[in-house]
Amino acid sequence: MNAWWLNGRLVDPGTPGITLDDHGLTTGDGCFETMKVVGGTPFALSRHLRRLRRSCDGLGIATPADAVLREACDAVLAAAGEGAGRLRITVTAGPAPLGSGRGDVAPTVTVLAGPPADWEPTTAVAVCPWVRNERSAVAGLKTTSYAENVVALAWARERGCTEALFANTRGELCEGTGTNVFVVTGGRIATPPLDAGCLAGITRELLLEVVDVDERPIALDELATADEVFLTSSTRDVHPVHEIDGRALDAPGPCTRLALDAWRALEDRSLDP
Repeated sequence: MNAWWLNGRLVDPGTPGITLDDHGLTTGDGCFETMKVVGGTPFALSRHLRRLRRSCDGLGIATPADAVLREACDAVLAAAGEGAGRLRITVTAGPAPLGSGRGDVAPTVTVLAGPPADWEPTTAVAVCPWVRNERSAVAGLKTTSYAENVVALAWARERGCTEALFANTRGELCEGTGTNVFVVTGGRIATPPLDAGCLAGITRELLLEVVDVDERPIALDELATADEVFLTSSTRDVHPVHEIDGRALDAPGPCTRLALDAWRALEDRSLDP
């Protein structure tokens, strides 16, 4: 079942709570983290809380203490019961005057639990016609300003894909709307470096600790000849790609299988690695 927490207390799902002048609603001024739930426990919670704080610091939004957020997560998951498969923490700048300026108030903090994501074993992706700005003021921050991702993902779904991939302004591979991208060429796994403008994904971060991966600029045209491609995210884990821009790929190929095996072994060792 769904369960919600708002500004210090559990509330019934559907309860009105965020004011219409909240800056997260009017301008997208907020940050969030989504993590999968395994056996009632949020996976890699410590890393997600660290990234949430980095994102909020990047926007200049105060964040509650980790202990408060952990208590909120525990309360929400206890209320949600066994049906919870995903947990989302959102922090916005709170109520503010209309416009880009913030109000002098405490942030709005919510924690929501819901059912798990349902992905097919392999997936199809397409390179979208828009680019990420790796020099943006919010590059690398996980903000609630997601309209660009919504448009790109809808574009991909119209083409039978579950993800859209972005280049950056330099013509390099950057990331997906909610994923990091890994490319295999000549038996070597590579992924764009963070200065390409991509998000520092938690699954990406963990995988780099257990698999030999080259972090390097990847020209967008490398996708046309890559032997394997896979995505990573907190809900997809390691997700093999069987088609990119209509070109069939081996999925999972041998290097992707290696990454999958390493990921599963890591998950078996700890829920908060």
